[in-house]
Amino acid sequence: MPKAQVPGTELNYERAGSGEPLLLIQGMSATHLAWGEPFLSQLRGSFDCIVFDNRGIGLSAPVEGRFTTADMAADAVGLLDALEIERAHVFGISMGGMIAQELVLAHPERLLTLGLGATYCGGAGATLMGAEETQLLGEAMQSGDRDRVFRAMWEINLSPGFRADDSGFDAFVEMASALPAPRDLIFRQMRACVQHDTQARLGQIDAPTLIVHGTEDRVLGVGNGRQIASLLPGSRLELLEGVGHMFWWEQPQRAAELIREHALAPASPRSPA
Repeated sequence: MPKAQVPGTELNYERAGSGEPLLLIQGMSATHLAWGEPFLSQLRGSFDCIVFDNRGIGLSAPVEGRFTTADMAADAVGLLDALEIERAHVFGISMGGMIAQELVLAHPERLLTLGLGATYCGGAGATLMGAEETQLLGEAMQSGDRDRVFRAMWEINLSPGFRADDSGFDAFVEMASALPAPRDLIFRQMRACVQHDTQARLGQIDAPTLIVHGTEDRVLGVGNGRQIASLLPGSRLELLEGVGHMFWWEQPQRAAELIREHALAPASPRSPA
């Protein structure tokens, strides 16, 4: 896969499809593989899809020291610069949604439309992963048992309805194990998420915005999606009933359909609050 030099680091990326550019930004501990072919294949016919590995993860160059979601947003802008893309549709999920928020706030002129999936804005009322889920994942990671870690991730990220058919677990493990994330890097990403706070600035966003959230999200509860929507009066909120955090994995066709409908609709920036 090609690499792009951005200020301070090097990012691994993949570009395929035709149409207007769509930059997809992944979440904590995830690489470009976490989008999954069932989801990406639904988008390449409508968009020039760009997926990449955030700094320090996957096939991107290792990085030292702490970083913020704003730093990762600067990386994403650097990738657009390297690819000579002036404006793009941007869709970020989880930590990637936090990065997308910082990107549009710092560089509103670079976005055609904004999509925020299963994410949060920080500040009062916003909630990160609960104590039960944190303990489940933490104990699995401390055990050193790789299978236990994957089972914990499977349970936390996907809804009970989706997990009822365990045949999907093998594909999930194949994705998660193909490019393992360094533990220290995950902790630094986690710190960046904890410090993320755009709540007071969200009202500045003028890009047409789609918000997607599963009602059974155990990583970043659905209240976060509702809160972001309340702070962006002209945004479109789509709640996926009974769906977990990785909604694009559970419902790839529906997730892609929502992005197409939003990004390809006639431009109409939201009205001021």
